[in-house]
Amino acid sequence: MAALADKVAIITGASSGIGYATAKLFAREGARLVVAARRRAELEALVAEIAADGGEAVAVPGDVRHEVFAEELVDTAVRRFGGLDIAFNNAGTLGAMGPTHEVSAEGWAETLQTNLTSAFYAAKYQVPAMLARDAGSLIFTSTFVGYTSGFPGLAAYAASKAGLIGLVRALAVEYGAHGVRVNALLPGGVDTPMGRVVAHTPELRAFVEGLHALKRIASPEEIAPSVLYLASDASRFTTGSAFLVDGGISINKT
Repeated sequence: MAALADKVAIITGASSGIGYATAKLFAREGARLVVAARRRAELEALVAEIAADGGEAVAVPGDVRHEVFAEELVDTAVRRFGGLDIAFNNAGTLGAMGPTHEVSAEGWAETLQTNLTSAFYAAKYQVPAMLARDAGSLIFTSTFVGYTSGFPGLAAYAASKAGLIGLVRALAVEYGAHGVRVNALLPGGVDTPMGRVVAHTPELRAFVEGLHALKRIASPEEIAPSVLYLASDASRFTTGSAFLVDGGISINKT
């Protein structure tokens, strides 16, 4: 049987990168999907690809910074598919970059709104839908940056993503007894549009590759199976984790 047969999942940041690869994998594993991102055309193309492969998905374009959007995603899952079992809250941004003393208050606030406050909005509406089913898996995309490693010029990003791990742990203990599991996924370098902002020259890419124990950057398709693990019953005793899928970047010293 498919790992996610009869499951309903929300995936944000689904128009590219890890979210896109995970949506395709979840659909192949039997999940019915609500896919979200800001770019309507890319979402609709994803839905068409999933349908062509025999899957089922609905596109809901919007901005995770808005609370009403979090509510709309859950309402769509319940209305179209009857409930919610899984949420992969993956949308995020590098946000305000540069020396910390030069980061504006507005840039700081927008980064936290996108990466951290959006996660609170997501949980606020996703958790009740999962409690109605006495089970569920919430997954949030964090990062090793600010957790096992620090990088200059990324204070807002690091703070928002590290804060996300704290939120995950609070949610895990608050709702674990009710069957809801909550985990953070911490990828290393991944070949995505966001990743290419950092590794935007051959020299910088080689530098980032060298930071990993595996001496390379992952493809989104290599990260998606780890999301599937956290979403599926294979991880039914896993909650509150900062789940490193980072190619050894957190332990590499060579």
